[in-house]
Amino acid sequence: MNHKNNSIENMSIKIALNIFRAQSLIKRKTNETKFVSAMRDERGDVPGWVLVVLMTTGLVTAIWTIASPRLSAILKNSLDSMNGIR
Repeated sequence: MNHKNNSIENMSIKIALNIFRAQSLIKRKTNETKFVSAMRDERGDVPGWVLVVLMTTGLVTAIWTIASPRLSAILKNSLDSMNGIR
């Protein structure tokens, strides 16, 4: 009788594991399908990217306008000092 109970118990565990594996596989495939369809529908945030590019361009232009005379003076002094070494 004990051998029969162990056999039934082992069979029940195997069935439960197979059910769990099947459920996991179905859930994984469902999630992959949702992910793939979401990626196909993703068009991006175009106004956000445009805003980032415009703001970056504006900042670079503003900083360059302010720093340009000083940077030119530094470069000119460096080149002049290099010419004096010869």
